[in-house]
Amino acid sequence: MESELAIGKWVRIQSYKHDGSLHRTWDNMMVIDINDDYVITGSSSSRVVECDGRIWYTKEPAVSIFSLKRWFNVIAMIRGKNICYYCNIASPSLIEHHLIEYIDYDLDLKLFPTGDIMELDRKEYLFHKDKYQYPDSIDLIVNHEFQRVKAMMEKNEFPFDDKKIHEYIDEFYKIKREQDEIY
Repeated sequence: MESELAIGKWVRIQSYKHDGSLHRTWDNMMVIDINDDYVITGSSSSRVVECDGRIWYTKEPAVSIFSLKRWFNVIAMIRGKNICYYCNIASPSLIEHHLIEYIDYDLDLKLFPTGDIMELDRKEYLFHKDKYQYPDSIDLIVNHEFQRVKAMMEKNEFPFDDKKIHEYIDEFYKIKREQDEIY
């Protein structure tokens, strides 16, 4: 990992499609934890730019978990005491300077505060699998990781752990307050 990436640093996230084309970017994400397996960021209002140039801003505070070894990342959107988890099945994240990058493979899962799990974007995944000619090895990995993540959600295993996510968002606000006091 680059030495420039550290707790309290602000980073940008970039997702790509399998062919290397830019898919989406997020600004204003603060690193709140980093280890050999994950980079964890916090945010309260991130600017998002879509590949077509459309710009929008996130509506709620969030903790994002970028796996450096596994084929997924998670956005934990915090709505009061409730947390809704959105999981992208994606390549392991790469870090370069103040940038976290990954390939988005479209297939997603959403875990609601009620414990309900919803599969998203299967048709989009199948369309892109054909369009970008995913090799069988990618298809196998994506579908295996999808099932693995779904099982993690069912068991509330990290990163689908409300208590830990609340600790992370508290840490984000603590670091942000300290930075605001300095500037």
